[in-house]
Order: sequence, then structure tokens, then C-alpha cells
Amino acid sequence: MCRALILLIISALVGLAAPRADAQSGTLQDILQTHAGEVADPGRRTVGPLMEDLAGSGLPGVARFLERWSDKQVVRNTGDGLFYYGTEDGDGYALADIATDEPAGRAAADAIEEIRPNGGVRRVIAGALVQFQLSDPDRAARVAALDAIARRPAADQLEPLRASIPDEPDPALRARKDRLANLLTARFGADTETRIAAIERLSDAIDLETRAGLSQILSAERGVAVNLPADANVARVLEIGSDLSEADAYSQLVEADLAPPPVTNAGIREALAGAMAGGRVGGVPRADLSDPAARTRAYAALAEAGTVPPLVTPEDRAVAVADHVFYELYNEPDPAVTDAASAALAEVEARVGRHQVLDLGLDAISLASIYFLAAIGLAITFGVMGVINMAHGEFIMIGAYTAYVVQTIVPNYTLSLVVALPLAFAVAFGAGVALERLVIRHLYHRPLETLLATFGISIALQQLAKNIFGTQARPLTAPGWLDGAWVLNDVVAISNIRIAIFALALVFLAVLLLILKRTRLGLEVRAVTQNPGMAGSMGIDPGRINMLTFGLGSGIAGVAGVAIGLYAQVTSEMGANYIVQSFMTVVVGGVGNVWGTLAGATLIGGLQKGIEWFNPSNTLAAQTYMILFIILFIQIRPKGIVALKGRAAGD
Repeated sequence: MCRALILLIISALVGLAAPRADAQSGTLQDILQTHAGEVADPGRRTVGPLMEDLAGSGLPGVARFLERWSDKQVVRNTGDGLFYYGTEDGDGYALADIATDEPAGRAAADAIEEIRPNGGVRRVIAGALVQFQLSDPDRAARVAALDAIARRPAADQLEPLRASIPDEPDPALRARKDRLANLLTARFGADTETRIAAIERLSDAIDLETRAGLSQILSAERGVAVNLPADANVARVLEIGSDLSEADAYSQLVEADLAPPPVTNAGIREALAGAMAGGRVGGVPRADLSDPAARTRAYAALAEAGTVPPLVTPEDRAVAVADHVFYELYNEPDPAVTDAASAALAEVEARVGRHQVLDLGLDAISLASIYFLAAIGLAITFGVMGVINMAHGEFIMIGAYTAYVVQTIVPNYTLSLVVALPLAFAVAFGAGVALERLVIRHLYHRPLETLLATFGISIALQQLAKNIFGTQARPLTAPGWLDGAWVLNDVVAISNIRIAIFALALVFLAVLLLILKRTRLGLEVRAVTQNPGMAGSMGIDPGRINMLTFGLGSGIAGVAGVAIGLYAQVTSEMGANYIVQSFMTVVVGGVGNVWGTLAGATLIGGLQKGIEWFNPSNTLAAQTYMILFIILFIQIRPKGIVALKGRAAGD
């Protein structure tokens, strides 16, 4: 009956070419007065004509009225007999106009009749509301209607959904309506051919809604019988041992009243206690009942006498299980429909898998971009100077805090980012030059002392940052145009910030290659890298080149800090989170080589994301496996992916 009423409403919405004259010309109050009895005392069997007139009226306040009516916010003023929206206000009610929702005065509590539709009427109202909302001018209302259909699909939703598609102005919602219409047709279509055609149209989708809809068609319930049902749509036969344990299978037999329930130890004790007579039970003395075998013997004697249910032995259980067939039965009775749905879902899942690989690849490229920015400066200093700089991560931190300070001065996030990038490079460059002039230059060719000295400087810089900025994370806000993500579909998406970091990594790659290949500084850097003695004899100052190279590497780390700070927390320890990955990137890629660093970052980023995909709940394990892989890789190729000729390569 409820469905019949909703179908009546649907016909009014989509099939009434000429609504009633009184519905067209009257106000919402007029319609309610015409059906005052149905409004004041609604019933599922009598509310149909009222709903038909409301649907055919085309009045703007109908949807709001249905919502308030369902929420029991409609009242009737017995003084004038009109309907209002009413809320309790002290000793009376505050009233609002039924059509406009504008205030309409107050009424005493004894003059108000509250209207409380029952559950059946509210279900009819809810069905009608969905139909109104499908064509609502407010996009959010249309989305809500589609969400409601997706949550509780029903056959009577199909026609109004189809009718709303041609007039849908939003392309994304139109596509979703098409998809939902196909899903409803697949489940509730008039015949098998129509349903299969709708299922085949869904096979090229990958969205979660489609997968859920196809899975609903393929939903199945377990069953058990002596023989496999001949006229049922069987999904699969369950094998004992692989699909179903013997204990679970016997429990299913008990639930189906096909086997007696096993007697528990507590049940045995209770039965023996109840049958105790003269200090003996089942011929066994009370003193012997502490022995499990004696209890079993006594209970078996009672069972043989027919006073208690018999014991179920392991042999009995095995025989009972072997004599029955266990299976899963589709809730959908039509085998052709389930076959089509199974094939479509398999195709959809395969397509989803391919898109997941693409999404994983994008994540790996994004992570590789971050590692490249963090490691390229270290690759330059390590390759040219042979210096193990444990304070490299702190230059990343310096760049991030520089951007934070700029944002506190320049409130425009886009402008502050434009200012922060070169300023972070300059500040980190200056800090790197100072470190090289004050400490590193005195420790050349003494790697252990250099490592310890830079490690101590790293700790000192972290503490200095804590003293200046505090221990709490500082916000670094990205411009509005970096909000959101590039969404290809329901599976593949990447945030705009990560795309920007990837673009920044490409820019720095191009700039570094230009500097190293096309400028005098790059020529001198390559000369010092290959043979510092010969470079010095040609008039190149290796000390000056080392200073500029260290500053350049530190400046790039500062820019990396700005990029990393846009999506990660800016803290005094943020650089320490990237120092290990930076060294691994440099060593794996090839010391002192830009292309090697790029290759190392790509390998490590892809490896980390791949391991996390296999074990997403344990990132620490992913880090451990990655380090083990890199150790093995270095044993096979100690000079890295792209080996460098010259001093850094040990030639």
C-alpha cells in the first residue's frame, strides 16, 4: 500500500500533464484546508489524495511543509482552523506562516492542536520528499536526494529519477543520476533483458556506488540441505576445511534444526546433578564423578535410558556434516542477472586495480619529489666536498621557519609564498656559507670529526629554534589555489600541494642542470669535483668553490623546507625526519650527481609507497624493509645507480 501511494505521487510529479485546477490556482493553505482531515489526522491509507495535490501544485513551499510535517512541527490553530509551523514558546506557541515560514504571531497552548503523523505516513512523506528534491533548485538538496536513493534504493524511485535527468544542469550530478538509474534498473527492471542491459552499462564504471550496487545484486546467504537445491540460484558450494570449518558447519546444522545441539560440560554436570539418587547416577558413584571419563559414562547411561539428550561425539559430528551440502544462495533468484552482475563486477574490480596502481604511482612520484628536494643540496655538497653534513635537515627547518615568519608579516598567502621562496634560499644559503667558513673548512679530509661537529650543530640549531619559536608546531598556510586535489575519479586523486611540489622539483632540476652545464660556476664545480688539484693549477680557487657549493646546497634545502612546510608540521625537529631519507637517496642514486639523486629519490619513493601498500597499517615496518633493501642494493652496486667519475666516486 505504501508503495502504491508513492507511485501515485510519482505519477503526479512526472506524468500529470494538466494538474487539477484547484491545485494550480490555490495556495498551500488552500490545499491543506481542502484536505484538513487528512492533514490533522493522517493515515497511510488516506493520505494519497493530499500528496497527489501537493505534488501537482508546483508551489515552492511544498517540500518544506513535507519536511516539517514529518518532523511533527506542523500545528493547527483551533481558533481560525488554519495550519502553521509551531514551536513551543513559554506557555504558548510561536507560529509561522505555512507557505512563507514568516512569523505569524503566537497562540495559547490550549488553542493549538499538535499533528503527529505515524511511522507509515512518515515513510510516505520521505518517499515523496526524495521526488521533490531531485529537481530542487538547490544543488545540495539534489545531492541529498541522490544520497537517500543510494542508501535505500527502491523500485518506485526509478521513474522520477529518470524524469529528473534531462533537466539536470550539473554535469556531475547528471552522470550520477544516470548511474543510479542504471543501478535501480539493474535491481528492479521490468524483465531480465532490461536488467542485464543496465548491468552491462555499469561495467565501465569504477566508483564506489556502482561497486556497492553490483555487490547488492550478488549478496548471498548461507544454506544447508541434504541435497543441493535444484531450482535455487546457488552462488557456490562451500568446501569443509577450506571454506568452512567442521565446527562451523555443524553449528549451521544445529541452527537449521538438522542436527542435535552438542551437550556442554555445564549441561552434563547439571543433568547428572538432577539425576543423582542414592549417591549414584547412571551407575557411577558420586565420588567418581570428578573424573571426566566417569561423568561421560554416567551421562551416556542416562542418555541410553532416554532421560537426557544423547552426547554428540566427534564421529557423530563428522557424519552429520558429511551427509549435508553447505552452500551460498544468491538473494537474487535470476541466474542470468547474477551472472551478468558477477562479470560486470569482475571487470569493474580489474579496472579499479589498474587505477589503484596509477594512484600508487602518483603518490610515489609525489614522495620522490619531496625526497629529491630534500636531498639534492646534500648530493651537491657531499659529491663536491665529500662532507657528511648531519645538519642538512636543519637547513630544511630554517627554510620552513623563514616562510612562517614571512606569513606573519605578509597576510596574503600567495604573495607571502612568492616572497618566502627566494628569502628562504637566501637565509639558508647564508647559514650554509657561515657553517662552511666557521667549521667545515677546518675539517676537510677528516670525515669523523666533520660528522660529529655537524651533528652537534644540528642539535644546537634545533634548540635555538625551540628558544625562538617554541616547541609547538607552527602553521604554514598554503594559498587558496593550492587547496583541494586533482581528482581523476573515485580511485585516483592527488592534492594540489603535492602537484606544486612536483612542479617545484622539476624547476630546480632544470635550474641545477643549467647552472652545472651552462655557467662558469658549474664548470668550476665540475672541475673541482673531478680533480681539485688540476682545477687549482688552472686558476680555480677550490676553497671558494667549496664555500659556494655548500651555500648552494643549503639554500636548496631551505626552499625544500618551504615546500615541505606547506603540508607537514613546521617544528624544530622537522629536518631530522628527512635526513636519513636524504642520505639514502644520495647513496643509492650516486654521490654528487643530479641525475643520480633523481633516480635515487624515484627508487626510494616508489619502494616506500609499494611497501606501505602491502602493509599500510605499519609505516615503521615499511621503513625497516626499505632500509634492508637499500643495504642489499648497495652491496650489489656500491657506487649507486648513476656512478660519478672523479673524486666523489673514489677514482
